[in-house]
Amino acid sequence: MLRSIVRHCAGSLALIGVLAAAAGSAFAAFPDKPVRLVVPFAPGGGTDLIARTLGAEMSKDLGQPVIVDNKPGAGTVIGTDNVAKSLPDGYSVVVASFAHAVNPALHARLPYGSNKAFAPVILIGRGPNVLVVRSASGYKSVGDVLAAAKASPGKLTFASQGAGTSAHLAGELFANLAKVKLTHIPYRGAGPALTDLMGGQVDMMFATAAAVSTFIDNGKLRVLGVTTTEPSAAFKDAPPIANTVPGYRVESWYGLYVPAATPAPVIERLNMAARKAARSPDFVRKLEHEGLVVSAGPAAELDTYVQAEEKRWAQIVKQNNIQPD
Repeated sequence: MLRSIVRHCAGSLALIGVLAAAAGSAFAAFPDKPVRLVVPFAPGGGTDLIARTLGAEMSKDLGQPVIVDNKPGAGTVIGTDNVAKSLPDGYSVVVASFAHAVNPALHARLPYGSNKAFAPVILIGRGPNVLVVRSASGYKSVGDVLAAAKASPGKLTFASQGAGTSAHLAGELFANLAKVKLTHIPYRGAGPALTDLMGGQVDMMFATAAAVSTFIDNGKLRVLGVTTTEPSAAFKDAPPIANTVPGYRVESWYGLYVPAATPAPVIERLNMAARKAARSPDFVRKLEHEGLVVSAGPAAELDTYVQAEEKRWAQIVKQNNIQPD
């Protein structure tokens, strides 16, 4: 009897060993086909730019194409949900940003439940938003905007790349802290929002730095202020908005997530490739002048940061009665 049990256990252990070896071999082969980076915005915005720059560098290390797949809409929920419901095999990755941490506070029900539907891969970096107007605008300072908003409540409009995004919440927080009324105009990405801003259809935008730096450099947009409490080295002439509106602070960030059940070795492989990409000379050269401070550490860094942001913005949304459009 004892001999039979020993034989059975030995056989089970051998089977487990074979399965573990097979699984390890499968993970070691990752990736053996293209990886999809889902951007929950339309092409042309800051998140799209970061995804394409990062993806091009990641593909060099992974040995497979990294394809950007734009899935805009519903304040990033459509694209985010697409990844949440994809196979947890590492081939579908969402490029998350500010809205990822804020959506749980804005929406009572999310199609993917909560952010527990995802596993963190990497925090790419953090940076300021910038309050911009078209170059022909009569607004030359944050004070000018406040004066106009107080004189004509609700008349001034601000664009965003979608409800719940950093540009939206940055505007709402500005209006609430300054005690003025602004009208929010949401778009399906920063690209269309900036087109209308430069065309004069909207008055201003609390845009991500990555989305607008080119237009600032070529003189099509003017910066009035940065959303961080300290000045940004990338926008030396732009004072913190908090100088005019005390207590004001908004920070943009970019990170990668995969579905929650993705195997740890696959996440580690993606983290390694993204870490190398974010620190590559080409990535740094293209994005450091936009105020982005590269993080690119372990996966746990993203988890810790976003959990803190979720708690902070849940309080702000509740205290200021901010509603999704």
